[in-house]
Amino acid sequence: MMLHFTKMQGLGNDYLYVYGEVPESIADLSRKLSDRHFGAGSDGMIYISPSNVADFRMRIFNADGSEAMMCGNGIRCVGKYVYDKGYTDKTHLMIETLSGLKTLDLRLMGGKVKEVTVDMGTAQAAEDLCLSLCKTEVVCTPVSVGNPHAVIFITDAEHAPVETLGKQIEHHVAFPNGVNVEFVQVISPTELRMRVWERGSGVTMACGTGACASAAAAVKKGYCLPDTPVSICLDGGVLKITVSSNGNIVMMGPAETVYEGDASL
Repeated sequence: MMLHFTKMQGLGNDYLYVYGEVPESIADLSRKLSDRHFGAGSDGMIYISPSNVADFRMRIFNADGSEAMMCGNGIRCVGKYVYDKGYTDKTHLMIETLSGLKTLDLRLMGGKVKEVTVDMGTAQAAEDLCLSLCKTEVVCTPVSVGNPHAVIFITDAEHAPVETLGKQIEHHVAFPNGVNVEFVQVISPTELRMRVWERGSGVTMACGTGACASAAAAVKKGYCLPDTPVSICLDGGVLKITVSSNGNIVMMGPAETVYEGDASL
């Protein structure tokens, strides 16, 4: 049997997209196809299907086979997928996710989706938490954007210990269900530099929900202002995030198709 997929990416955060129902073997399938040496190579798989409560439903599976609640870069690519492939002619969409319903506004160029704005809902930034690790202590700001994040503000993001501390914090006892970890440098009130360790995937080039969490934490701590667009500079490019005074977050960024492919099952 063959599985047709479309590889897409948002700022280098890449997934394999399939339209249809999720198979029972999805955990094994995502691990197999996500492998960058023996598979197609990706941060995971995203399945798109019809929804009873929205225009479409998305389910996200990480490279380790676990299911994620939400992916900001992934949902932008969902908007491009369903429009470019003719599943819809609407440029304002509602998508069902495990984190609730999200709305998308698609910007077209040459008849194809080039950029997507997403209403990400409300972020909940908690008080700072001190984590005891094996050789150090780290202060983070826990943030929920429908999925969990630990935002750490540092002075030099380029030399952040993303792989070492990120992996430790993901599995820290303070986060029994795991957590995404962001290392954030404040460049100015309208610009942040962020690097990320994603729960279930490891180091990735971008994380949309992580960018939202970082902006929310920066507003809470007074580094950035509410109702003001903030550029989040990721390894894969730049996202524009606006955190409103009531905590609602809007994300704007690109979505790109890489290639179409077939995999034997």
